Amino acid sequence: MDRSIRTVGPTLATSFRRPTRSRHRLAAFGMLVWDQALVFVGFLFAYWLRYLADWPQPFDRIVFEVATQNQVEFVAFLPIILPLMLLLALRFTTRGLYRASPRLALLDQMGIIVNSTLTGMALLIVVVFLYKPFYYSRLIFVFAGAAIMVLLGIWRLLHTGMQHWRWSHGIDQERVLVVGGTGLGQEVMSGIAAAPGLGYTLAGYLDDRPIVENGRTTRVYRHLGTLDDLERALAQSGAQQVILALPFWEQGRLPALVTICERLGIGYLLAPDFYQLSFDRVDLHQLSGVPLLRPKEIRLRGANLALKRGIDVATVLLTAPFTLVLGGLIALLIRLDSRGPILFHQQRVGKGGHLFQCAKFRTMVPDAEARKADLASHNEADGPLFKMRDDPRVTRFGRFLRRTSLDELPQLVNVLRGEMSLIGPRPALPDEVARYELWHRRRLEVLPGCAGLVQALGRSDMSFDEQVRLDIYYAENWSLSMDLRVLLMVIPAVIGGRGAY
Repeated sequence: MDRSIRTVGPTLATSFRRPTRSRHRLAAFGMLVWDQALVFVGFLFAYWLRYLADWPQPFDRIVFEVATQNQVEFVAFLPIILPLMLLLALRFTTRGLYRASPRLALLDQMGIIVNSTLTGMALLIVVVFLYKPFYYSRLIFVFAGAAIMVLLGIWRLLHTGMQHWRWSHGIDQERVLVVGGTGLGQEVMSGIAAAPGLGYTLAGYLDDRPIVENGRTTRVYRHLGTLDDLERALAQSGAQQVILALPFWEQGRLPALVTICERLGIGYLLAPDFYQLSFDRVDLHQLSGVPLLRPKEIRLRGANLALKRGIDVATVLLTAPFTLVLGGLIALLIRLDSRGPILFHQQRVGKGGHLFQCAKFRTMVPDAEARKADLASHNEADGPLFKMRDDPRVTRFGRFLRRTSLDELPQLVNVLRGEMSLIGPRPALPDEVARYELWHRRRLEVLPGCAGLVQALGRSDMSFDEQVRLDIYYAENWSLSMDLRVLLMVIPAVIGGRGAY
């Protein structure tokens, strides 16, 4: 490496990285101050509820029947409010609520807030009633805990929503440099490009051989040089984060790259490359201190599968009055919009490779399948998928149905039949499955779903391999909370029509 590259490091670290880290620390400190202010306001609100509010019947009896020695002034609570604020500040900080990276999902933030607040209030109650058992009202601590959790939850919801809106519009995104341009590196770059709401923007990538498509260097991702050009690329691109996504045969170069990042004060993330070995989903075990990797097992089996099935059936039956009315209206509009059947039945591949008839509202002209071969050259998806942004076979009303995913409403019947689930990998066509690689077939080990992680995170904007990876991750890490997260993520994705065509 020549001298011009070596001299870049000190300038980069002193003139750019320190202000960036200071900005992150300042933002985290600002969040901490806001949280503590809301903790104080929450206790103040609880005081008002306990001593000053006029409660309607019969709640007034509950409030005033709680024994108190006398009317306690608010200042008498300051000796316990301030320690509570300090305790929650320490608890939130140690649980990672103020870390700039990795970014916490809203549900994770709420989990930290609820857990920490309940712990803090429990400790406070024990200490207070050991010290002054008859001085403070017990009910005020119940009010305070609830008020603090609600206020912090609303504040986090508003802040997270505004933050994702700013990131989605390219504001304050963190510039990321990817080191590696093989399969794993391309998956990382595709993920960054497909999900701007995560707060990252791709500055470019480094690889000894640039990505070539159709005999030409791709212009989709900016090639900034070889692996030896890391310092120069960081200086020129203004990257604030590095993701090391090297193939397994290049792992020996990681120590030198990590050393450069640490010397320059650049944050970095490691993407372990089990991608090329086709078992990237692994559990870690030890044998006499030697780490051993074993492929993860599918969690959607046995009791978990029965629980998920029960929730699917109950949800479909409870929402049937609404979905039947909505389905009838859609059917009428399809009939008025174009000729042909209302429903479109297509053979799909389900769990274990079993075939079933998948129902959808018709969004295309009746002879769409016959015209598919003529449009093969316009395919915009990779792998075995076929996607076309401006597909001429789609009807006028069909575009609206696809944009909102309402065309998939009849698949609730498939859910009742046990052929599909509400949340899971999307069912594939038989000709797509015929072109699967061996590791792709792992997604067929669970029931397909009406919506999944792919629809929640990026939908058609993702590469096929990345979609499969998300499907497998879901199957191996399933939980009720994950289904809830997917549902909460799918709703805004569907409303915004992101990646749907």
